[in-house]
Amino acid sequence: MSSNPEGATEDLLDHVLLPVANEADALATATALKPYGPTRVTALHVVEKGEGVPDKTPVEQSEELAEESYAAVRSVFPDADDHTAYDRHIAEAIFEAADAVGASAIAYRSRGDGSRLMKFLSGDISLKLVTKANIPVIALPHENDHE
Repeated sequence: MSSNPEGATEDLLDHVLLPVANEADALATATALKPYGPTRVTALHVVEKGEGVPDKTPVEQSEELAEESYAAVRSVFPDADDHTAYDRHIAEAIFEAADAVGASAIAYRSRGDGSRLMKFLSGDISLKLVTKANIPVIALPHENDHE
């Protein structure tokens, strides 16, 4: 990255990995990222695999959800690439995907769902992203955060 603060912003947005959960999340997250003008975007959908326990949803259904999510991202960034990961540990899958695609940053919108207790018990993905990533993490605002 450039040592120039203005140049650093350009380097940060060279190749942004955009983790998305579903079509609505993908559209909202891509729309939130667009004003920052990333050079390249790769949408990521993580299919949660059970590792010995039943999957949350059938893999085919999850892959269909991924395709719908990628289409939503491409409605904002027509040249966006996509990457599908299969893992039980979402944050780790995001980090591995960032390395695999050579991302310069990870941009996400916190889903903000669930109580603090649920986040603590399940391991808050947002907290893992901002504390364990080896590349910059960009927390995008929610549309209603301006109020």
